[in-house]
Amino acid sequence: MERRAVGERARAEHRLLSGWGGQPRSMAEVVRPRCAHEVVDLLAAAEREQRGVLARGLGRSYGDAACNGGGIVLDMTGLDRLIGFDAESRCVTVEGGVSLDALISWAVPRGFFVPVTPGTRQVTVGGAVAADVHGKNHHHDGALGSWVRRLRLATPAGEACISPERDSAAFWATVGGMGLTGVVIEVTIELIPIESSLVRVDTERPEGLEECMRLMEEGDAGYRYSVAWLDCVRSGSSLGRAVLTRGDHATLAELSAAPGRSGGGSDPLGYRPRQLATVPFQAPVRLPSLPAVRAFNELWYRRAPRRRSGELQTIPAFFHPLDVLGEWHRLYGRAGFTQYQVVVPFGAEEVVREIIEVLLAGGFPSLFAVLKRFGGADPAPLSFPRPGWTLALDIPLGSAGLGAVLDRLDERIAGAGGRVYFAKDGRLRPDLVGAMYPRLGEWRAVRDRLDPGRVLSSDLGRRLHLLEEAA
Repeated sequence: MERRAVGERARAEHRLLSGWGGQPRSMAEVVRPRCAHEVVDLLAAAEREQRGVLARGLGRSYGDAACNGGGIVLDMTGLDRLIGFDAESRCVTVEGGVSLDALISWAVPRGFFVPVTPGTRQVTVGGAVAADVHGKNHHHDGALGSWVRRLRLATPAGEACISPERDSAAFWATVGGMGLTGVVIEVTIELIPIESSLVRVDTERPEGLEECMRLMEEGDAGYRYSVAWLDCVRSGSSLGRAVLTRGDHATLAELSAAPGRSGGGSDPLGYRPRQLATVPFQAPVRLPSLPAVRAFNELWYRRAPRRRSGELQTIPAFFHPLDVLGEWHRLYGRAGFTQYQVVVPFGAEEVVREIIEVLLAGGFPSLFAVLKRFGGADPAPLSFPRPGWTLALDIPLGSAGLGAVLDRLDERIAGAGGRVYFAKDGRLRPDLVGAMYPRLGEWRAVRDRLDPGRVLSSDLGRRLHLLEEAA
């Protein structure tokens, strides 16, 4: 196609962008490419841009990872084609703007599921690769990068097909690289086979954090998926009381044996995700208040059974419960919220308890708090998961003193060998990044090779000084 100067591009608009948490916000020129060739053309034409270019998917990173204030943002949702599927290898190839929602809707009726899904299916595949997303099965299957077989990457110099075997350094720098090594325009992922669209779930209700961790340590190996919801506004022995749910994809035999079901019943691979409502506008006040969180947590904890085995749940109910309410982040009001997600090594369990205690003492309630166990790390230098405990908390913004408290917790986590998740972050100090991600220099060296002109940029990259010269 004919190359145009940045200022002459069609379909460009200036928009105020933010992450899913609502903060921080920045203005950028947003362009929606229609094909891979146009992405390459836009990158090449943008070499003169001082603030660079960044790809953005569905905007579900919580902080500033998908923002590029004063620069260009490529809305990748126009690249949404399924390119091909190899049944023998179980590998599907899609454009980077395909959503997990669309991919799951295509795969499940055919007897397959994505190998890794985060807590929402409203993310693009390219964005999921850039964040090296993890799910409830990391202890069993690792992060998404371990299932990606090939990437087609656009850089200012052109296109390249990379894989763990072909330019391994570029591949693993892109996985978890937050979009700063290139634009993911095509992904080949290995899917996992399933016999039904239901999940067989066991539920327990630990009365405190230590009991919950013990149950997970002793039993997670017997389940593909495991996650615990925590009550973070109780103190004493009830601090961190939990609803622990673990499961696996239900087999046809398990469906036939379930009460009220038979092998000749409804389609075992039927998949009908629903969105019941959409939050129409931002809440007029900052939500939730501490009394509201206490009331919600009491109800949520008490409604769960003390112990239940073999319950059949749908894929949307088990993996993506919040997707039933569209634009749910608006409930937090204009001030927004941060999802504070960290990982600390096994053996540093006291840090998990300390995080909960410090936030509770400061009066910073978390309505949604989840705990998972991570397995082995993949080779990506900036990938978040490492062996240990990961805690994620949604914390409303706008309260005085929250930033200073989180800064102190960051220092504690870094000192314990842990880290903060870039895809959820909008406020981490740059001086802690090297301790949390000790392979940062290795990543920078590859980034400099792929983008020596520093065309690719983001608010997160500038804030955390990721774009500095490799040592």
